[in-house]
Amino acid sequence: MGSNGPVLIFDSGLGGLTVLREARYLLPYETLLYVADDAAFPIGRWPEADLRDRMLSLFGELIAIHRPKAIVIACNTAFTLAGDALRKAYPDVPFVGTVPAIKPAAERTSSGLISVLATPGTVRRTYTRSLIDSFAKQCHVRLVGSDNLAELSERHLRGETVSNEELLTEISGCFLERDGRRTDIVVLACTHYPFLANRFRRIAPWPVDWLDPAEAIARQLVRVLGAKAASSPSSDPDRALFTSNPDDPGLSRLLAGFGLILSAANGA
Repeated sequence: MGSNGPVLIFDSGLGGLTVLREARYLLPYETLLYVADDAAFPIGRWPEADLRDRMLSLFGELIAIHRPKAIVIACNTAFTLAGDALRKAYPDVPFVGTVPAIKPAAERTSSGLISVLATPGTVRRTYTRSLIDSFAKQCHVRLVGSDNLAELSERHLRGETVSNEELLTEISGCFLERDGRRTDIVVLACTHYPFLANRFRRIAPWPVDWLDPAEAIARQLVRVLGAKAASSPSSDPDRALFTSNPDDPGLSRLLAGFGLILSAANGA
């Protein structure tokens, strides 16, 4: 792909903005293109074969139109399902993926009790189990699948009311007490969830480390770009495309807060 293309950051909705925020801090001269497949949201409920086909087709269109210099898949569900297939289908494009931060959690835990808060799709994925087998065999890792948390995060980010009771219902399974020890780390295995982390801290039954993957993903992007990282400002604006082509002034205002202009999706 052309080195002058944007860095494309993909998610199913607004969650990848946590990664975009870190990427802009570490790569201030890079042109960023945020793509949300909100027409498919929440993607964790899709049958796996259908979702993989959708990802391959969608990325084919995005690559042909925008010629990105790198792609960040800021979505555990999409990457753990389709990451390998995308890399094989588009070998000329560097992909940066998102996987549950199980390795750093295992390195940090004192109690040995870790929870992974994720979408049901990420919880089901063999990829997630293999990370546990590789990096956290000495720990007790509880996988907690939430059907609703990504949607609650979107509502929260858009300024809608989300009650503590709704949130506690989704996260209460993360807290385990065993032999005088307690869960001390919760891996946020969906990029939507860090937007709710301050709420989680207030309602949690005891303090834990909420592990946000956004900074690690952005640092990996820096490593992947290497010498190809932009070294001077660009005149191109940072833009956001949503596959549902929403006409939503509230969304435009929200994205402006992240330095993004909402654009038409050009059929992608």
